Amino acid sequence: MTILQALNRLGERMEAEGRLPPLGFSTEKISFAISLREDGTCAEVIDLRDVTSKKLPPKQMAVPQPVKRTSGVAPNFLWDKTAYVLGVTAGEGKRLAEEHAAFVERHLKELDGSEDAGLKALRLFLQSWKPKNFAPPLWPDEMRDLNVVFELAADHGRRFLHERPAARALWERLNAEGAGGLAVCLVTGEAAPVARLHPAVKGVWGAQSSGASLVSFNLDAFTSYGHEQGDNAPVSATVAARYTGALNECLKRGSGHFLQLGDASTIFWAEPKEEGLDAGLLELAESVAIGFFDEPPPVDMGAQAQQVQAILLRIRAGERLADLKPELAEGVRFHVLGLAPNAARLSVRFYWQDDFGVLADNYRRFSAEMAIAPPPRSGNPPLWRYLRETAVLGKSENVPPNLAGEWLRAILTGSDYPLTLLSSVLMRLRADGDVNALRVAMLRAVLIRNFKLHPEKEAPVAFDPDNENKGYLLGRLFAVYEQIQSAALGGVNASIKDKFYGSAPAQPQKVFAMLDRGSAPHLSKLGKTRPGQKVNLEKLVFSIMEKMSPDGDPFPVALAPQEQALFGLGYYHQRNEFFKPAKDAAPQEETAE
Repeated sequence: MTILQALNRLGERMEAEGRLPPLGFSTEKISFAISLREDGTCAEVIDLRDVTSKKLPPKQMAVPQPVKRTSGVAPNFLWDKTAYVLGVTAGEGKRLAEEHAAFVERHLKELDGSEDAGLKALRLFLQSWKPKNFAPPLWPDEMRDLNVVFELAADHGRRFLHERPAARALWERLNAEGAGGLAVCLVTGEAAPVARLHPAVKGVWGAQSSGASLVSFNLDAFTSYGHEQGDNAPVSATVAARYTGALNECLKRGSGHFLQLGDASTIFWAEPKEEGLDAGLLELAESVAIGFFDEPPPVDMGAQAQQVQAILLRIRAGERLADLKPELAEGVRFHVLGLAPNAARLSVRFYWQDDFGVLADNYRRFSAEMAIAPPPRSGNPPLWRYLRETAVLGKSENVPPNLAGEWLRAILTGSDYPLTLLSSVLMRLRADGDVNALRVAMLRAVLIRNFKLHPEKEAPVAFDPDNENKGYLLGRLFAVYEQIQSAALGGVNASIKDKFYGSAPAQPQKVFAMLDRGSAPHLSKLGKTRPGQKVNLEKLVFSIMEKMSPDGDPFPVALAPQEQALFGLGYYHQRNEFFKPAKDAAPQEETAE
């Protein structure tokens, strides 16, 4: 199933559930309504914003589909911003007169001959309106540059002008006239009027605020056999409105279908594999999927919330969803779509579809690879939290391009992780030396999946004193030298970690020779104050060195990237061993007599 086919089916379900506006309409932000008497005079201006909120958010309303604006002047039908409707703006308005004239001209032409009282009132209003009439108190200054609609005063509180039957019928006729010729729709396989321009998709992070296109042709290089615009990939106007409507609904914040990962705006949805499937299973699948990659929304611990939490905990513990809830694993089809901005268009970062059980199994594998001890303080951080650890200053906007999409694709499909994940984490470790659980977990996951290291012996979850990998041993040894300095000197302005962690994995031969020489005076000082601790630390250094090459130089000139990752893993494990209570510490750290 193609992306457009899947989105079209989702749109059909949303239409049946009343979650999509009627075909030819779009949900837009409307702030004011102009109430008109039948003679075309203004009765009042109604503020539709939510006055109970400090930010005064506009009202979300289904209005006739907006036109696509690039550099030209193009008015919407029966609604628009005040520059078009009234000829007033808060800015300079270099094209203000042209925009208002275009709105008036379109409506005088298309409303001509209508006998509907509301449409006649709008036509009379536009014929008599002058921008100089815009003045308080009837016309508030805060109305400038916001979207407005109209209503007939007699319909107040019941419907707006664009919702009147005559207005809907007129809009349907205008849409039919604007569609292209008949062609076989690539999505449905049926002959229907083709959409020459597909509606805009809004809500993709980094894309134009007015929306961007998933399908468009605007240059000769994109055309085929002399076709223009949408004729190059014929999609019916109905399907184009439906799939973009479904996308726009999913991309809304708080929709339960949206997740922002780096530059990839990710949407997901579930659909039944067979007719008659309980709709509650689809909601359960989508709630569980949120828990896979994001923090579940704050809800009361009702029956479903408890069920979701129980499923997540058991999957993370290694159980298969097919054993926990087979009807969810096999009866639900799941879709994940990642979109990113590309000028006025959208790029598809990835698209994945399969049984929900396959997704759960791949997530279970991902969870096992990301396990680390001690774990992150936040328990199971969302994926975006891990991505911030790869970014300069920990900011989402600095996440390396394409990394989020490539990493999520690898998680969904079970394929190798992008090596940019490894290089990005190593780069951040060299830059700031913050060896935390999130970064080490990512390093371990790449080592297991990409470099096929044994998850228990070569890349362990917890501290492994028997591990003989040189990178792991050097990381442990670095942590011991840091502990020797800390025990001898206490808090210092610049520790061994601050000075040398960035270069130690890259140039161990050079750095560890200096660390070994520098530890001698620290141990000497420690022997005068705490001789037992000195003996313990010397034993620990000896036990690590003993596992290296005793007959040659134990410190290599350089470490490969995967060994540098093991260096970080060994450092993290050994460092945290020093903070364990004595009864929980490894045997090699027992107190000297």
